Amino acid sequence: MYCWKCGTEIAEISGVRKVLRTDSCPKCDSDLHACKNCQFYDRQYHNECRETQAEWVNDKERANHCEYFAPSNRAVSTSKAPTDQVKSAFDGLFKD
Repeated sequence: MYCWKCGTEIAEISGVRKVLRTDSCPKCDSDLHACKNCQFYDRQYHNECRETQAEWVNDKERANHCEYFAPSNRAVSTSKAPTDQVKSAFDGLFKD
């Protein structure tokens, strides 16, 4: 399991025990039992979730009580998104 925010591998949880609602990343302290850390999270789907019976969760980055939560094994890219790179390049044009 990897942290959705910083990409740190969470070895003590991976396959060993259930992710608790109170678990957080040891590096960045973000919530681990959050939609963005779930294998069902997908921005392309209704409610941003591939599990059709899951209830709507407003904040996908905060801990929640979803019964369908399953830890994702996706590694997260911590590099800047293309839009951030373009914005940085644009802002750089106007610096002295």
